[in-house]
Amino acid sequence: MNDAELRAASELLYRHWQDKTLIDALPENLRPRTRAEGYRVQACIEEHTSAPLFGWKIAATSVAGQNHINVDGPIAGRLLAERVIENGGVFVIGGSHMRLAEMEFAFRMGRDLPPRATPYMQDEVMAAIATLHPAIELPDTRYTDVTQAGVAQLVADNACAHKFVLGPATDADWRALDLAAHPVQSLIHDRIAGEGVGANVLGDPRIALTWLVNELSHHSLTLMAGEVVTTGTCLKPVVIAPGDRLRGDFGPLGQVSIAIS
Repeated sequence: MNDAELRAASELLYRHWQDKTLIDALPENLRPRTRAEGYRVQACIEEHTSAPLFGWKIAATSVAGQNHINVDGPIAGRLLAERVIENGGVFVIGGSHMRLAEMEFAFRMGRDLPPRATPYMQDEVMAAIATLHPAIELPDTRYTDVTQAGVAQLVADNACAHKFVLGPATDADWRALDLAAHPVQSLIHDRIAGEGVGANVLGDPRIALTWLVNELSHHSLTLMAGEVVTTGTCLKPVVIAPGDRLRGDFGPLGQVSIAIS
């Protein structure tokens, strides 16, 4: 795809986001064929934001998540600052297509991890983290049927990134914890709506973060200091509806919440 086609594909998707409308697929002449082309389309979305990139999300880090969008592995998307909702704030569900919420471990980076020829090891990535946060992701898509879109088109549509809630940085000694075994609950009106553990995120949220760093490096992208990475849902996505009060309980790591309007 040339630059004009990349921008045209991105503009079409962005217009459908603004209008809250759906499409079956991108037109044949604007459809990315590879993961790399999908990321090049996705990158164009930054032309629609005036703020620095807030961070990155990882989609499909569990078997359930992969089955939900019919892919065989994780994909990455950009978190835009304009789409971040304050902890305890309100999500206007409006034209949301998926109407799902996901409880996730999120990391804020303390230093840059630039592209390089050799893969980053997990201990290097861990050393670059500043803080750990409980988080809620509210994914969405502009495709009528995500199971038919394919990896390249899903990446182009920002890997289903939409709204995001970042909880407070935990003051617990999270580095000493086994995040894979760490339990997480989602609650609606203080009633348990789902339960899971960190192992549902590619085996461990730290493994997922390391995957993201190397995925960006492979595509010549830098994970920047200050950016947040949300690592994927650690329990089955929760179906949400207007009037819900949603809370993620990460035990000693803290809580995060949002109201659905």
